[in-house]
Amino acid sequence: MSRFLFVVPPLAGHINPASAVAAELVDRGHEVAWAGQPAALEGLVAADHPVFPCAVVPGIDDGPRDLRGVAALKFRWDEFFAPLAYAMAPGVTAAVMEFGPDLLVADQQTVAGALVAERLGVPYVTSSTTSTELSADPVGTPEFGRSGTSDPSDPSYGSDPSDPSEPWITDLLDGLRLRLGDPSARYDPRFSPRLTLVFSTSEFTGPQPSGRGPVRFVGPALGRLPDSRADTADAADAVDFPWRWVDRDDGRALVLVCLDTADTTVGAHFLAQCVDGVRARARELRAVVVDPEGILGPPLADDNLLICTEVPQLALLAHTDAVVCHAGHNTVTEALWHGVPLVVAPVRDDQPVVAARVTAVGAGVRVRFGRTDAKAVGCALDAVLGQPHFAAAARRVGRSFREAGGAPTAAAHLEALAIAEQENPWQGLQI
Repeated sequence: MSRFLFVVPPLAGHINPASAVAAELVDRGHEVAWAGQPAALEGLVAADHPVFPCAVVPGIDDGPRDLRGVAALKFRWDEFFAPLAYAMAPGVTAAVMEFGPDLLVADQQTVAGALVAERLGVPYVTSSTTSTELSADPVGTPEFGRSGTSDPSDPSYGSDPSDPSEPWITDLLDGLRLRLGDPSARYDPRFSPRLTLVFSTSEFTGPQPSGRGPVRFVGPALGRLPDSRADTADAADAVDFPWRWVDRDDGRALVLVCLDTADTTVGAHFLAQCVDGVRARARELRAVVVDPEGILGPPLADDNLLICTEVPQLALLAHTDAVVCHAGHNTVTEALWHGVPLVVAPVRDDQPVVAARVTAVGAGVRVRFGRTDAKAVGCALDAVLGQPHFAAAARRVGRSFREAGGAPTAAAHLEALAIAEQENPWQGLQI
């Protein structure tokens, strides 16, 4: 039996894959604990897993929305991830000292885990839940495409092997290491010299640059997927959902529209344009629209639209023909898992990178979030629903996700490494 400490940020999309792996480890007889914000972990990890509290910093939801490219990436690290590392380091240190893990699993963008581990001499693994730090171009904007293309459907879009952000991110990480880690270490703390678990596949992320240590693609860790709607209804977070509306077989395609930035002015505009685009194609398609803030008015169910505050997304995707979203990593991953093509409208954070990968693999069309209209959204839906190669690409990526193994494969890698470290720690490790 081994002891695993998971260090995660207060972000559900980063916690959920780790939680699925932690459940697998517990099933195999190991002990698991968490270092993070208790409020963020509540309901996402097993109630009987010990949680060591860490201080956090305010999120970046209120940051400037006009930043693009390197400026947006730099803002995210300067204003959130770096301060988060300083805030969490004392709590992570206390967790390591009290829990005594055999192996620490650090989220890739929660570098407090990596730096505290190296300072205290605890072996650690990187958990990479998003494509942001994996892309050869972590920006995902046209100006960095190796061919200079501004067409996101071009395979070279967002593929420049040179990383324009490298000098400043190196300086930032060196500064963090000087205060929190081992100043003599020379590797990138975003990539463990032992192992980086990538919750995706190379089919989606593209080839990886060298020099990042051992990388294993394990595919999405979606937890224990419901085998039926009854399983979904029994889940603690089940919603009262009108499945009869979904089940109508009238020959029209079913679209899911979900934008979790829709509480902003520009989000409200885009969501309204999506509704108008669907209305204009009432003979060809109908849509489930997720409107958690009620910006479109009261919930609605008519012949063309079902507007809800929440939906059982994983179960619903099994019945969906296309998804409109702003390229959040979780929604894109879940859609591709089900072989569903996408219309992506990235806003900020890692969304431009994820959107670039969607278009690069041919699984969707990209539109401008803040400058589009009903016609553009409708034309994008016409493309992904009317041209079979989009769905074929989505199914191809989905197959690679399933074949990678998910949470059980990730748990097996962690289990094997923990045993190897106990038997012969640091063997052959170059840092």
